[in-house]
Amino acid sequence: MRYPEAPWLDLVEDLHGHVVADPYRWLEDADDPRTVAWSEAQDALATEVLSGLPQRAAFAARLEDLVHAGAVGLPVWRGDRAFSTRRDPGQEHGVLRVTEADGTVRVLVDPMALDPAGTTTLDAWSPSIEGDRLAYQLSTGGDEESRLFVLDVATGEVLDGPVDRCRYSPVAWLPGGEELFYVRRLAPDLVPAGEEQFHRRVWRHRVGSDPDDDVLVHGEGSDPASYFGVHTSRDGRWLVVSRSVGTAPRDDVWLADLSGDGVLRELQIGVDAQTSAWVARDGRLWLMSDRGAPRWRLAVADPADPATWAPEAWRDVVPEQDGAVLSDVTLVDGPDGELQVLAVHAVDATDRLSVWAADGSGRLGDVPAPGAGSVSGVVSRPEGGSEAWVGYTDYATPPSVLRWDATSSAAPEDWERAAVAGAVPELTVVETHATSADGTPVHLFVLSATGTPDRPRPAVLYGYGGFNVSLTPAYSAQALSWVAAGGVWAVANLRGGSEHGEEWHRAGMRERKQNVFDDFAAAGEHLVAQGWTTHRQLGIFGGSNGGLLVGATLTQRPGLAAAVVCSAPLLDMVRYELFGLGRTWNDEYGTAEDPTELGWLLGYSPYHAVREGTAYPAVLITTFESDTRVHPLHGRKLAAALQHATSAEAPVVLRREVSVGHGARAVSRTVGLAADQLAFLAQHTGLVLQENSSGSPG
Repeated sequence: MRYPEAPWLDLVEDLHGHVVADPYRWLEDADDPRTVAWSEAQDALATEVLSGLPQRAAFAARLEDLVHAGAVGLPVWRGDRAFSTRRDPGQEHGVLRVTEADGTVRVLVDPMALDPAGTTTLDAWSPSIEGDRLAYQLSTGGDEESRLFVLDVATGEVLDGPVDRCRYSPVAWLPGGEELFYVRRLAPDLVPAGEEQFHRRVWRHRVGSDPDDDVLVHGEGSDPASYFGVHTSRDGRWLVVSRSVGTAPRDDVWLADLSGDGVLRELQIGVDAQTSAWVARDGRLWLMSDRGAPRWRLAVADPADPATWAPEAWRDVVPEQDGAVLSDVTLVDGPDGELQVLAVHAVDATDRLSVWAADGSGRLGDVPAPGAGSVSGVVSRPEGGSEAWVGYTDYATPPSVLRWDATSSAAPEDWERAAVAGAVPELTVVETHATSADGTPVHLFVLSATGTPDRPRPAVLYGYGGFNVSLTPAYSAQALSWVAAGGVWAVANLRGGSEHGEEWHRAGMRERKQNVFDDFAAAGEHLVAQGWTTHRQLGIFGGSNGGLLVGATLTQRPGLAAAVVCSAPLLDMVRYELFGLGRTWNDEYGTAEDPTELGWLLGYSPYHAVREGTAYPAVLITTFESDTRVHPLHGRKLAAALQHATSAEAPVVLRREVSVGHGARAVSRTVGLAADQLAFLAQHTGLVLQENSSGSPG
């Protein structure tokens, strides 16, 4: 292929004794005329290549139905009012609704009504304790720069906002709905240049007042990359504040008695562990923690007695379980009114429900599983009751909500199920294990359509492997579209995730990051060895940290797969901390400022691992110009390097989008992106879509 000209700079630096070349440094500047011209030429190339893919239209038609599946969020109860989100087929974004005691449903926030262009997203929301007010956050154009508003639930009147600089801000209300705690960054003129995305503080805000008059609660003197959490008890007495630096798997926790002196007192400080704390309706301090329990446990203490805050004084309610990772809990009232805990545990990335006595006397039983799927959360009424609501999804079920009653032995039943616009193929899901380079077993889900032809077949291997993220079964229009076309879709549970607890996470971070790439390569080899596919029929796919995963895989193992889709990727690991939110990830990866850690990063940095004359597979890199997490410069630099170096005829294509960011987007934009990605994979793995009797994709 004839690729756009990309000037090669003879830029070589000595970094802590490492000789590091960076020939495409100029592509970091989006406003550089060379970058502008090069990007426009890449746009033209991407349009030519992707629009000419013979199966793109068919994939788009199939995705149009499957992407437009609905989604239902867990209800948040406030008295007789239930707040929840729902997206129906045909809607670009979900809406936030309130269901009244008489069953009347009203829409409170509709992003499309606010912005018909579809570029505004609902980032977060929190109803007041009484349910008469709602705090919600919006961002536009994919920038995730949340603006906070407060509305009157009865009238829909906006009472407050916008309050800016509220990105990643939790909200904790005080009784009466007049005041709340939240997190806001300092004004840009109060922080050093280049640090505008950092320097968060916890504030106390009175609804309708000038946010510049808010009371500073906590955060002065903290690491600039700190994130904060806030939680208040239902009676307004207790305030919990937590802090983590970047994405580090550890946090500090403070507790204040607002009915007393209101001073935040240390509950956990400087400990290499994560603890989530809250005061529940029974008046006890509940602690969900991996402190001394990498698969997590649930314990209680007395919020009024600091002597019980020490971990040796905690009383376990749900002890750490062998082979199962605790992920969520909620309190319910049992058959005799006794307090119980509904707990969610994951076993090999599949969630299970169980019931435990809240007095710590042990496990009471298991709740019949709704299927081999994922529980996104469990909630109950904050004032008590026997009912609990369970968020559920699996590979064929869009996010839906089940209802369970603690006074019954029955399985959870449908409470609100999301609709599916098109026909979901009947799936066969096989669980299997690959063996990584060091002998570690790596779990995989392998999806295929029931009744598809004999193996081997074109296959896509998907992975992430980082930041404690667990890849559990979830509805995916892309996976279903690929499977319906006759292909195989595999999901690998790599080290770096949370599938087996914090030890599994730490086995794939920092100096052990290579384990993640070894796990992924082993998963690909396993699919070939077991006859699911061949190397010439295999594609690999990942985004964000998963983009780093496939970027490292294609540079370390260029012969493993025939096609690569690398989306919103992190690829220049020497300079990643200088852009976007990069500096908040240095506990996960390491920092280039440290000579030893720079060595780790250079050991796998995809941009620096490109070798001239190598036959690289077909590569599609997708970036988003409004991405404020992972800067699109990563995709630009790797695309230029691969286009210069590859000796193969397989194309290297850079596809970029504007006015969209790293996270949520309108459904219609999802269809276009996914169709390009799947058609590209199909073209280079040999997948030919199957057709139903009417001749249309089915």
